[in-house]
Amino acid sequence: MTNNITTAQSIGLISCHSCHLLCKRGKQAREQVCPRCGASLHDRFPNSIGRTWALVLAAIIFYIPANVLPITVVISLGKAQADTIMSGVIYFLHSGMWPIGLIIFLASVFIPMLKLIALIYLLISVQRKSRWRQRDRTVLYRIVEIIGRWSMVDIFVVTILVALVHLGGLATIHAGPGALFFGAVVVITMFAAMSFDPRLIWDVEEVEHE
Repeated sequence: MTNNITTAQSIGLISCHSCHLLCKRGKQAREQVCPRCGASLHDRFPNSIGRTWALVLAAIIFYIPANVLPITVVISLGKAQADTIMSGVIYFLHSGMWPIGLIIFLASVFIPMLKLIALIYLLISVQRKSRWRQRDRTVLYRIVEIIGRWSMVDIFVVTILVALVHLGGLATIHAGPGALFFGAVVVITMFAAMSFDPRLIWDVEEVEHE
């Protein structure tokens, strides 16, 4: 049994996506503009589900080469050694630097994968009009939105190494092709989280109360 809930949408109000001002819904399309910042007003993000699915699928495609291709190439005394994300993690673990290896694994492998799984779950649950644990799903979305940027840790490490380790003919470090794909995965998943409208989780309540 659900409680009657008065929502902004049910009483003709729209929240601005840019400045979050609660505005009255205009009678005509040209009136759907925020009076404070001038942004266009929408009850929900336009085509939120389709855009998020497209971004998630693109991130999944890039995720494979990001983990298979080398993320760094070390050239030392004329010899080149390429390392993927996982080979770098294994190196740190075998060297006894397991905290660094654990951080890189969590930030570069586990978190991006977890974000993709969470976004897919949210998309499917919204499309199936699920009413199961709506509050928890909203919290899950907020977590995904917040932690996304921390996946850039590995890219920051590569950037620092490339800038610092340049010893002429002795040793140099170059970013491998995997770094480009990994950066794409992080950026795309951040955009995917931004394009998903969490209010869609609660729209099933609006339908039942009409």
